[in-house]
Amino acid sequence: MVPESASEIENTVRAVLRDVLGLSAERAAAFDANTPLFGALPELDSMAVAGVLTELEDRLGILIEDDDIDGETLESFGSLTRFATGKALL
Repeated sequence: MVPESASEIENTVRAVLRDVLGLSAERAAAFDANTPLFGALPELDSMAVAGVLTELEDRLGILIEDDDIDGETLESFGSLTRFATGKALL
């Protein structure tokens, strides 16, 4: 998949979080830019982070290097979406 818009990427990030973390569709749909992720969602532990990043790579057709990720990347839904958008729409 080659995303064509930021909203398409946001939908993909939402779907990845839902699928990898086993969240309900309603819970994932309620995420907004300020929704905290790492440290706030018990489902998003260090092992799940690897799954989320791998799934984003697969679904968005991007490459995520270890040095691309910092403490802010998974801080909130908005920061993760901005990160994915920056990688996918380069």
